Amino acid sequence: MSATTRRTRRTAALLLGATLVTLAATACDSTGGASVSTEAKQTAAATSAPAADAGGSAPAKPAESKPAESKPAEAAKAPAKVGDTIALKSTLEKGNTADVTALKVVDPAASTNQYLTAADGKHYVAVQFQIKPTGAKAYSEAPWSAAKVIDDQGQAYGPTLADTKAGPSFQTPTNIAAGESGKGFVVFEVPNGTKLDKVQFSLDNGFADQVGQWKLG
Repeated sequence: MSATTRRTRRTAALLLGATLVTLAATACDSTGGASVSTEAKQTAAATSAPAADAGGSAPAKPAESKPAESKPAEAAKAPAKVGDTIALKSTLEKGNTADVTALKVVDPAASTNQYLTAADGKHYVAVQFQIKPTGAKAYSEAPWSAAKVIDDQGQAYGPTLADTKAGPSFQTPTNIAAGESGKGFVVFEVPNGTKLDKVQFSLDNGFADQVGQWKLG
């Protein structure tokens, strides 16, 4: 048995175990109310007031007020895109939260193993994520099982165990201390000609009620 085959089977076993544990916990603790989060986390905006006049001169005359104009309803915020960060939370553990960023999409992505390639008529797509735990708990999950891509027809595609030349994949499991960050690729196998539209990621090994979503293109 080759080293690649042993590694693939070991990873699959770990993922199966993590999935079974998560499903059991979800059955006991889930409160429902699944939601898709598409709003990017905002950075602190500069809100400082104009500097005071050091010379002590009289303040400038305020601009003449104009009659209030009716404004249309506030436009919906643009969905998060590649490069944006979404704040995610666990369904199972209150202290398990993380800022997740979809950093890069490589389409197509070449396999690092000539014996482990995409099936005929398909190709690999690699998405790089960055994960930063923001709560009291470390992130200790399998990012491989937490992501999916969705095409412009609404068809979703789950991840595959392939490694690509796009860059290093996440380890299984991935352990990131609170306050630190880690990044890696998740790989998907999709039919040739597929136009991907969105990528999703969630905590709890992919079973959290809250799902982060980034618009592609």
